[in-house]
Amino acid sequence: MSDKKIKLAITHGDINGVGYEVIIKTFSDNRMTEFCTPVLYGSSKILSYHKKLLADKDISNLTNAKDAKAIVDKKFNVINITNDEVKIDLGKSTEVAGELSLKALDSACDDLVANNVDVLVTAPINKKNIQCQDFDFPGHTEYLENKFGGKSLMMMVCDRIRIGIVSSHVALRDVPNVITKELLLEKISVMNKSLKQDFGITMPKIAVLALNPHAGDNSLIGDEDDKVVSPAIKEAYNNGILTFGPYPADGFFGSSEFNNFDGILALYHDQGLIPFKLMSFTQGVNYTAGLPYVRTSPAHGTGYDIAGKDKASEDSFRNAVYLACDILKHRNEYKELTKNSI
Repeated sequence: MSDKKIKLAITHGDINGVGYEVIIKTFSDNRMTEFCTPVLYGSSKILSYHKKLLADKDISNLTNAKDAKAIVDKKFNVINITNDEVKIDLGKSTEVAGELSLKALDSACDDLVANNVDVLVTAPINKKNIQCQDFDFPGHTEYLENKFGGKSLMMMVCDRIRIGIVSSHVALRDVPNVITKELLLEKISVMNKSLKQDFGITMPKIAVLALNPHAGDNSLIGDEDDKVVSPAIKEAYNNGILTFGPYPADGFFGSSEFNNFDGILALYHDQGLIPFKLMSFTQGVNYTAGLPYVRTSPAHGTGYDIAGKDKASEDSFRNAVYLACDILKHRNEYKELTKNSI
């Protein structure tokens, strides 16, 4: 068996946020390079700037790599996407921050497709300043689906729960029109496959949350749960996927019924993210399921309000690193186990 470590691509995200801080804090522990080889797509100059803002954190085993072919195993590699002197405005959204966010993301994704790196962990971006002709998406998830192909599912993961978001980054007023039987069946299928190949669960049980209060109360409070959600659940179950619901979200989380399921599908963003972050605000991870490549990120944003103040917790980012490596190992094991199946 090869001793080579997983090559873990990291994009630096918004340079004016907490991205560099959580990256430095995570990899200041040299033991992290015992199970992966980190490759930062960013800037050694920007990295140096942020290191000076941290009291007692540093990356001692750092090396600059000209490109992905020059990555050094068991070192913290930096691939410079720019050699320019860049103005850093901590806590502020700037045009250059958006440009460098996209440049890092494009470079890392190209190397991922070329098999020069194995997995991708993205530091937080500002979804507004990154917008341009080449990035006309509401977030990483949609960009990566377009870049890699496949049908994606935004999945929030922690030790207690896995929640997929059916409608992802959609305005609340648009959610009822977005939720169709076909979309639900697609997301149920993506979650089922991901739970098997990415998390090693042989027969996953999936709960689907209701759109309306009390699951519509027999269509008294909206008929979408009876006309759209329930038929999708029944069809998925009849197709061999253990799918149950629709469950009113308040009682589902309030009674801890979520503990009985391997995966949960929330129909809209805050329906899933609020309970998830209440359980695991500093520990949780955002995973993009359904893609041919593994991508994770910390379950928090740019943190402009605490940028440069040495207040950001690295726990979520560290867990994103762990999860990316674990999922790749699960995928390889699943591929090996199922290679001869008909």
